[in-house]
Amino acid sequence: MKSTGPRKSSVGVPSVTESARHSLTEMGPGRSLRTLRGLNQADGFDCPSCAWGDPAPEHRKSPELCENGVKAVAWEATRKRVGAEFFAEHSVADLRERDGHWLEAQGRLTRPMRLAPGATHYTPVSWEEALALVADRLRGLTDPDRAVFYTSGRTSNEAAFLYQLLARRLGTNNLPDCSNMCHESSGAALGETLGLGKGLIAYDDIADHADLIVVVGQNPATCHPRMLTALEQAKRRGARIIAANPLPEAGFGRFHNPRTPRGLLGPGTRLADRWLPVRVNGDLALFAGLNKALIAHEDARPGSALDHDFIDRHCEGFEAAAAAWRALDWRSLETMAGLSRRTIEDCAAEVLAADGIVVCWAMGLTQHRNAVATLREIVNFLLLRGNVGRPGAGPAPIRGHSNVQGDRTMGIWEKMPDAFLDRLRDEFGFEPPRAHGLDTVDAIRAMRDGGVDVFIGLGGNFAAATPDTEVTEAALARCSLTVHIATKLNRSHLCHGTEALLLPCLGRTERDVQARGEQFVTVEDTMAMVHASHGRLPPGSPHLRSEVAIIADLGRELFGDGDGDGGEARDGAGDGLGWRAMRDDYAVIRRHIEHVVPGFHAFEQRVRRPGGFMLPRPPRDSRTFPTPTGKARFTVNPPTAADVPPGHLLLTTVRSHDQFNTTVYGFDDRYRGIKGGRRVVLVNGDDLRDLGLYDGDLVDLVSVSPDGERRADGFRAVRYPTPRGCAAAYYPETNVLVALDSTAETSNTPVTKSVLIRVEPSGGGTRLTPRPA
Repeated sequence: MKSTGPRKSSVGVPSVTESARHSLTEMGPGRSLRTLRGLNQADGFDCPSCAWGDPAPEHRKSPELCENGVKAVAWEATRKRVGAEFFAEHSVADLRERDGHWLEAQGRLTRPMRLAPGATHYTPVSWEEALALVADRLRGLTDPDRAVFYTSGRTSNEAAFLYQLLARRLGTNNLPDCSNMCHESSGAALGETLGLGKGLIAYDDIADHADLIVVVGQNPATCHPRMLTALEQAKRRGARIIAANPLPEAGFGRFHNPRTPRGLLGPGTRLADRWLPVRVNGDLALFAGLNKALIAHEDARPGSALDHDFIDRHCEGFEAAAAAWRALDWRSLETMAGLSRRTIEDCAAEVLAADGIVVCWAMGLTQHRNAVATLREIVNFLLLRGNVGRPGAGPAPIRGHSNVQGDRTMGIWEKMPDAFLDRLRDEFGFEPPRAHGLDTVDAIRAMRDGGVDVFIGLGGNFAAATPDTEVTEAALARCSLTVHIATKLNRSHLCHGTEALLLPCLGRTERDVQARGEQFVTVEDTMAMVHASHGRLPPGSPHLRSEVAIIADLGRELFGDGDGDGGEARDGAGDGLGWRAMRDDYAVIRRHIEHVVPGFHAFEQRVRRPGGFMLPRPPRDSRTFPTPTGKARFTVNPPTAADVPPGHLLLTTVRSHDQFNTTVYGFDDRYRGIKGGRRVVLVNGDDLRDLGLYDGDLVDLVSVSPDGERRADGFRAVRYPTPRGCAAAYYPETNVLVALDSTAETSNTPVTKSVLIRVEPSGGGTRLTPRPA
């Protein structure tokens, strides 16, 4: 492993060459051209990676892509295949010794596979046998709540709607999803304060209208690279950008847009005008300080800082919040944020100079103990100057997976409101369960405690994405049956129950042909735009089925259709929900969605328009706030920050540039100067010295929680400009350090961004050549 320090610019020629290398290696020239030409186009397919929104169709480039999008497409559309002979050669025990990168790099799954009780190898099974087995186990449950239906954010709207219908028809609301682990905190905070748990911006709010864009707890260059283009558009028209993040990410420096001569051959465009190296978990104190500064300015010069008309007409709770800000102590805020009062007040001056302000954030804010309070404080910040419900202004949680927001809209949530369940009942003629189900953390607890018999995963890599790795893997092993609907082999498929099934599905890039012809699916991006996705490639195997087809076939096997053609349930009765009709023609599913999900009127007609349509968001559209009082809510959020005793560090887990969520494409992190390794921990040089360590030492990480210590051994210490007392390392390798019971208040999201650790020397380790100071 080599370390050369963080880069100060992003994209440019290196990104182009890396994109080409990955694409040609996995797909080859012809397949690459045919596939990438349709990426993010109105008549093509939606990128299977992040949920960043698209420009209007008339402003899109061809191809409309980024490096990490190309990697995701190439990874899915690879020519490599994993067939029955692979599983005959490799036992489950053998595969468990391999890392996640190796497992996924073997290629696409090609046919259903079964791991029988006590067996050492997965073996082929027919679709009919596999679905009959799942239906038999579900039908035999003593309680429907002994099943868990997990969903990945890649799942289409149609598949997600059908999946929640299946679970609720069975009788359970156990519908955990990846949102429980990422933006659940955002939904909780926005729902409580504004009445809607979604962001309130559109693409052009950032690109064309905002005067000030605050990017906090987000690394756009790696996690949402196409966002850089919108930020560059904003900069070119004079907008200011403030970035707040513990690490000096390359995306805050110069952006070399590969589509322009200035970007490829010239100096590029500097994006962030100001970078705030906020302490890990110091964001609540930062925004409390900004709000305190704004209140002080208003007190000194009434009418100069706040939008009193907006506050008086549309908000409640202002006086209590203002009193709380006035009472805050600057020294405490400086200590918690890791920033000086002068720095925060200088930022407040930029706020006062801006008319429209957008605040963007991602996992760097949502995965802390006080995450919901932090996000409520950001809402306070926006409300003070009326930055909600007008162009170029609003909260912008940037979602990390392509349809994670759409899945929630479709009903993938363990506690959907009664109004949704009432409409589901009226549409399908059965009474859905009303008791709230299990979220991700509670599902792991239930499996651990023997309360779950059947786990079904619709995409994703549950075992790798979740906290407390050893506990989670042991919990999955307590299930009687684990089922994974997937495109590629991953770690979760080897953390199995007594019996296990792998059901291979089509990817986003592949054509989906059913009895009524070629189908398309739909997705919702982070800006609430719903649009169609049409796969272009032939299926990777004749044995693949779409996610929709797998769910519908399971529903028909489990409940029947009552259509007299063999689709009845085992007892001869069918429930008449129309599983076969929905499988044969996805427009039937969309008609049901029209009747159940608000905002989807004329769904079929509107989604066929180029670019699709935007869902209604009342706070944005008309400053209508669907809270109990009809008002946006100011809240009081006493600043807190994680306590770090002497000899300890506060670890934040991060994604490398060669990674998307739990999918690892390679072992380099170009923007952070890491090459050839992932088991590294980035530590401030002064902290290394105080701990008696050197750059390149082999160390072990030990997390400290109320229930005990957890270890992750064999990491390289890398001197890095992190804030004092703070460190960073890649997940999922560090998920083992996160206690299952360490969760955010209100949202129950795992606290993976502020983990208290010790860094200890490893025995027998060697030292890298230190970098010059």
